[in-house]
Parts: sequence; structure tokens; C-alpha cells
Amino acid sequence: GRLFWGSHVVAESLRMKVLLVDEMHESILGLLQKAGFQVDYAPKITRAELFEQIGNFEGILIRSKTPLDRELLERASRLKFIGRAGAGLDQLDLDYLAEKGVKLFHAAKGNRDAVAEHALGGLLALFNHLVQADQQVRKGVWDREGNRGVELMGKTVGIFGYGNMGSAFAKRLKGFGVKVLACDKFKKGFGKNGVKEVSWKVLKREADVLSIHVPLTPETRDFFSLEELKGFAKPFWLINTARGEVIRMETLNQALDQGILKGVVLDVLENEKFERFSKEQKHQFKLLSARENVLFTPHVAGWTAESYQKINEVLVKQILREFGNQLK
Repeated sequence: GRLFWGSHVVAESLRMKVLLVDEMHESILGLLQKAGFQVDYAPKITRAELFEQIGNFEGILIRSKTPLDRELLERASRLKFIGRAGAGLDQLDLDYLAEKGVKLFHAAKGNRDAVAEHALGGLLALFNHLVQADQQVRKGVWDREGNRGVELMGKTVGIFGYGNMGSAFAKRLKGFGVKVLACDKFKKGFGKNGVKEVSWKVLKREADVLSIHVPLTPETRDFFSLEELKGFAKPFWLINTARGEVIRMETLNQALDQGILKGVVLDVLENEKFERFSKEQKHQFKLLSARENVLFTPHVAGWTAESYQKINEVLVKQILREFGNQLK
């Protein structure tokens, strides 16, 4: 396509150029091109190549695997925006972006429903021993008593972080007959529709289940220490679909051993590259994976067929709201 300025054709090279550096749903290409961007799709680009080429682009779109640190961003002389196809922003140098006035867009709304459903599904699977029971029946073991479940109804569910993910999870809990408590350090006045806004202290006193929905920041990294978990008034179940680094595997093992935790649903780990585990991480993971009251998934809570596409739509809408008039 071409852009027209009076009677002159504006050269292709003057169009706003966007680089896609991670694998994304193919719909993103059409959405951006239709809007008037020139798009380069390079999901296999290396850091060295990115270092060389980043200065040619006004926009960069990433999923989660590409860190955009200061060293790299300093080469991005034309950069106007970064789009993150997902929610977490921990791979980005936010201070540098603010300093340079680079706009940041992220698509938490695109996968919040997927995360909420996954968190609930994991909890129900844990309560009803679904994985264990399935494996036993396949081996010809019919153990009804050993697979007696626990009901969600009547429990108090605590939500830590009430943004896109936390609020979507609260919505999914309607109809289960639970009491929902939510705590968010940066939000006030959200207690409605059956959700009670409480302090962290109250949440720790009352929760039977805790679901974590906070981003990874210096404050939330290792926030859930053993001491913090000991502060809960009663043993509880834990769901983490946020970031693995907020609670260490060692802490989880200690809390499970001491009966502080009744069971855990983990979609994330402090290190998600098995081949890069330290000796201690290997040991702690081995202990965790031997437990029947721990349920793992490989960071796929927000990774549904629907969210893959929805994330693109949410992201492009945000970008166009800001830069659409520069494309006309």
C-alpha cells in the first residue's frame, strides 16, 4: 500500500515501521498492515541481530521471551512504542522507556479470561484429585476413598492483586457459593458484585484459598516468604498463575511440609528453563513434583486459542488510539 500527501506519493520508507520479534498469532500482521504500518516479522531474530536492526523501527512488538534492557533500547533511536502481547512487563526497562517518552502498550485484557478460567480449573482439579484419579483408573486402580474430594462451596477465596486477572478470576467464582476477598495495594473502592475489599492482614486471617494476580516487581519478588505464609490463620490452598519469582520452590516445599499449605496450583516457576536449573532448584523441583497435592502447568494459563488472537486485537486497538492519526 501507499500513502498520499497532496499529489505526491509518500515513499514506502516513510511509513511507520514495526518489528515483531517473537512468534505471534498471524492475525497481527494483517491488523497492523491494514492500519498502515510497514511490518517486519522476525520471530527467530537473535539478540545480536536485534542490536543491529532495532534503530530502524518506530515500534517493536514482543511476547514474553525477549528482554528489552537499557543496552538494547539505547540503540533504538527511532522508537516510539513497544507493544507487549501479554500482561507481564518484567522484561522491560520501564525507567528508560519513561525517560525517553516511549509509549508502552500491553494486552492484559486479551488473556484475562483465559487466566481466570485456568486458575479456577486448576483449583477444582486439585480439590477433586482429577489428575491422580485419572492416572489410577488408567492403571486399573479403583480407589474411591483415596480420591474423596473437597468442595469449593462455603470456602473463603482471597485474591491478591485486583487488576485484569484478579477481577476476571473473581467473576468466575460467582455461582460457587464462596466468599470472595480481594486485596490490592494500588486500588481502592473496587469492592462490589460480591467481592469484599480487604487489607492483606484481613485476607490472611480469613482465606481458605489464595490466588496470586500481581506483576513481578522488586516489591513482589520473593514476597511470599515462609514468614509471610506463616502469618495465615489457617492452612490454605495456593494458586499462582502470575510469576514464579514471587514465591520460591524452596518456600513452597517448606510450607507444604509444615502444613501451612494444603495444596498448590502452579502455572509458573521461579525458573522455567529446566536445563538452567541450579543444583538447589533441581532438588526443590524434584521434591515438589513428587507431591500429589501440587498441580503443574507450563505457563499456559493465558495461552488459549482465543487469547492468542484476542491479545493482538487489544494491542492493535491501543496502538491505533495513540498513533492512528500519524498513519492517515
